[in-house]
Amino acid sequence: MIAHPLDSGPAPAQRRVIVCAGTGCVSSGAIPVFEALASQIKASGIPVSLEFKPEGGGEVRLNRSGCQGFCQMGPLVTILPEGILYTKVKIADVPEIVSETLAGGRLVDRLLYVDSATKRRCRGTDEIPFYQRQQRQVLRECGTIDPEDIREYMHHGGYDAARKAFRELTPEAICREITASGLRGRGGAGFPTGRKWEAARTQPSGKKYVICNADEGDPGAFMNRSVMEGNPHSVLEGLMIAARAIGADETLVYVRTEYPLAVQRMRRAVEDARKSGLLGKDAFGSGHSLDCEVMEGAGAFVCGEETAMIASIEGQRGMPRPKPPFPAQSGLWGRPTVINNVETLVHVVRVIREGAASFRKTGTAASPGTKTFALTGHVANTGLIEVPFGTTLREVVINIGGGVTDRRGKVKADMFKAVQIGGPSGGCLTREHLDLPLDYDSLRGAGAMVGSGGLVAMNQRTCMVSIARFFMDFTQRESCGKCVLCREGTRQMLVLLDDIIEGRATPQTLVTLEQLALAVQKGSLCGLGKTAPNPVLSTLRYFREEYEAHVHNRCCPTGQCKALAKPHIDAERCKGCGACLKLCPVNAISGERKKPHSIDQKLCIKCGACATACKLEAVAGV
Repeated sequence: MIAHPLDSGPAPAQRRVIVCAGTGCVSSGAIPVFEALASQIKASGIPVSLEFKPEGGGEVRLNRSGCQGFCQMGPLVTILPEGILYTKVKIADVPEIVSETLAGGRLVDRLLYVDSATKRRCRGTDEIPFYQRQQRQVLRECGTIDPEDIREYMHHGGYDAARKAFRELTPEAICREITASGLRGRGGAGFPTGRKWEAARTQPSGKKYVICNADEGDPGAFMNRSVMEGNPHSVLEGLMIAARAIGADETLVYVRTEYPLAVQRMRRAVEDARKSGLLGKDAFGSGHSLDCEVMEGAGAFVCGEETAMIASIEGQRGMPRPKPPFPAQSGLWGRPTVINNVETLVHVVRVIREGAASFRKTGTAASPGTKTFALTGHVANTGLIEVPFGTTLREVVINIGGGVTDRRGKVKADMFKAVQIGGPSGGCLTREHLDLPLDYDSLRGAGAMVGSGGLVAMNQRTCMVSIARFFMDFTQRESCGKCVLCREGTRQMLVLLDDIIEGRATPQTLVTLEQLALAVQKGSLCGLGKTAPNPVLSTLRYFREEYEAHVHNRCCPTGQCKALAKPHIDAERCKGCGACLKLCPVNAISGERKKPHSIDQKLCIKCGACATACKLEAVAGV
């Protein structure tokens, strides 16, 4: 252990020790770390409080937070006001944290994050590039406040915007402010939120509904889940403002059942809001009635589509219906209904609290504000990030993400190949798009889309045909089957992709695949079917040579498709160490020590053990 003085001056009366308790850190052991901290601090004689106290009181406040974003480095422990961030904390580290930092005023050097580029140890978020280059607005309080304590949320200005909406603003004024802000829905399509609200507000109906769409089903996406886990009251407050804007007295949060912690915290937030008089027959003392229910969805991806979600809530099978009429005209139980994504509702709070002009200072003219992304894949720093619209792909992947890694986890400048953005509904971006600004219009022009915010980085060893097949398999299984083009078209596209990666394809296969993708895109009923071909069309557009290698040469350039793999050893790289020879389960490798080895193609079963064993990356084609 190397310790350094904190050199931060005397700490104020209230010190904070915050343990990240988002799903990622919980899975890494954050809860036992929290419990060990509570026990160790108490045993050391330092006064500790597990409850929020606005006045402080000279005690160390220990609390759990939602996701702090830096998922790969969890469990995370933040110490305030010194601004210290300890990473990958284990129970065994707790005594040292208490004795050295809390009692002794010294840093535990080995628990600090080491920047891969500069090799410098970073004291806290102010020094870590992953955080420095973000603008966290939706996520601002997710990593600090206790998500299950309404008092702490209100202490930070929580529910002030909703109170303003109910007591000071008319529904017309609220809709005007949201329209003026330029806020667009963060669920994928990017439809202007103000226009949607105004359409519902002007409907002549005595009963209206607002639904929070928290049915986040994209593979690799966890933005909405993290917001609900980290700051559920902000979601509820946005929902309340939306209800006031259109004249609804009932709201509903539709959460997928695979998010148990989010469900638990949203329900706790609703119950606490009721007890505080914020929900009920006289919300905020305004005379308006308002209530909220949290409903668990069955986990169908198609239920993220508005009309399918409404059908699911009504007890029917989740299947889309033709539009018009739009939900704002005839939605839940045939009544005008507004459906907004989790992130959209949190932005609403800021717009009403700070004003449309302030909101427009961030982002672009056509896409104001920030966007959260779940950054995963072959990247050094995976996690939850938030950046202004207009930020380039290079900034996100290279600077915030720390760069693309090889199969051993090492960052290499030449390893970037592509980014899949927008999940199964999105498309692939390539090296030529690194300086493309991330906003609705720019991405649409490149054949991709913002989607809900999933962003998967891929290195040079990624087979783009297999990636297209992965997403097509997902959308085919998630198709509700209502319309023929989606039901049968996605199935046939999957068969064609299987033919390509298993060596059965002909040149006509590529022609048929592209024609079918365009037909499914044009003729499907809902957004799932219309966007299902996007991964295929974008990979055909930018990586056609890779498809052609599979078809014409019966070869997968990356060696990932086992049916087409042709493992071989690069004689110039091989030093004859014998590591691959020892691990080969079928003795297909031969060669003398310190001389290049070779692989017998007749014996090789293409298991990839040789490539895993070779530290010189001399094995190719597998």
